[in-house]
Amino acid sequence: MKALIFGANGQDGYYLSKACRQRAIEPIGISRSGNWLKGDISCYEQVEQLICHYLPDFVFHLAANSSTNHNVLWENHQTICTGAMNLLEAVRLHCPSAKVFITGSGLQFVNDGSPISEETRFNTSSAYALSRIQSTYAARYFRSLGLQVYVGYLFHHESPLRKIHHISKKIATAVQQIAKGKLDVLEIGSIKVKKEWTFAGDVVEGILSLVQQNEIYEAVIGSGVPYSIEDWIELCFRHVGLDWQKYVICQQGFVAEYPCLLSDPKTICTLNWKPLVDLPALATLMMSNHEEL
Repeated sequence: MKALIFGANGQDGYYLSKACRQRAIEPIGISRSGNWLKGDISCYEQVEQLICHYLPDFVFHLAANSSTNHNVLWENHQTICTGAMNLLEAVRLHCPSAKVFITGSGLQFVNDGSPISEETRFNTSSAYALSRIQSTYAARYFRSLGLQVYVGYLFHHESPLRKIHHISKKIATAVQQIAKGKLDVLEIGSIKVKKEWTFAGDVVEGILSLVQQNEIYEAVIGSGVPYSIEDWIELCFRHVGLDWQKYVICQQGFVAEYPCLLSDPKTICTLNWKPLVDLPALATLMMSNHEEL
């Protein structure tokens, strides 16, 4: 069996490729960067050519700019939404038996602090959320045409492969530099914000659990367990034997995007999935800079 993975150069692509190999599924990674097949999901001709050539059993759409800033409106639209339409239409025309996974996000829902499930209403709170919602409706439309299209709504998930602008990696890297005497303080916004800190390797196992069955087509994939940024800071500093309160400066007047973002993963748990890596283990993983456990 073969799997096309669009957006293979990110952390999810790395762990998904590894998990596919463990299941005797050949991963074929596609990205605009990195040591993968070069391809742009926003270009229909390129997507169609790849689908026709490989005739995959699975197609995963992981490509995205994870920023919610409005200034990446068009990039998010072209990659997330147009990209979804491109691969869905190519699959419909050339290998309609393939199973397709479209990435959704916890950020595309109304967030009142309550756990978010597949039943929670959508909310266009950002250009990023708008693109995610559009791609979800594309998935539902093509599902009505007979395709097996799955949507997994992902919440915050981390690994040593995270880019530095993500808060988990920013903190871990800063703490390492402080421990080496290369940095004096860690300046940060609100440390009271709560979110999930699920290991990316666990999340891709949830993705594979979803696409390898034929009854549930949309599911929230998250731990359902919230931790504050303060919790993460404390664990990272504990790893290097330092008191975090001596090194952390909170920005005055900082307004967080939300106080809490939390999933309700009851649906995906019915597929015998649950995350295995807890917060202390994830902190050890990221502070050690290991790519895997």
